[in-house]
Amino acid sequence: MESNNQVISDLKGLINILNDGKEGYDSASTTTESIELQGLFLTYSAQRAAFADDLKAHLHAHGGDSENESGGVLGALHRTWIDIKQALSSKEDIAILSAIETGEKAALEKFDKVLDDPALHVDHLELLQRQRTGIREALTEIETYRRRLEELNG
Repeated sequence: MESNNQVISDLKGLINILNDGKEGYDSASTTTESIELQGLFLTYSAQRAAFADDLKAHLHAHGGDSENESGGVLGALHRTWIDIKQALSSKEDIAILSAIETGEKAALEKFDKVLDDPALHVDHLELLQRQRTGIREALTEIETYRRRLEELNG
């Protein structure tokens, strides 16, 4: 029973950070004036929502329930998305991208911590690995955009 409680706790933590990522990307998409970045942010927002929905199914299978349906900055782990809200006030794409990088790195750390115990998450290990890869790919794309903008702005 103890291990099932840990699975529920881990899944809730991942769902929370995915919901925060979705909200962060939504906020970023309404702030940037770049059509290209708006599309990118909306794509990753939808991806995070789908990731969270997939994990909720596993959470329910383990007898858990997600209280965090819309994200938020309630947990210490995902307070990094506050940086995005601060960056949004500046309306600078480089600052927005940098803040998103911070949030994505926090998400990767959370996934890595959960994946450190693969036996505990055997029934959804492949899903977690696939989602982690998706976040890593998003982070790489965000970093590339930021570097490109930094080069353009000298």
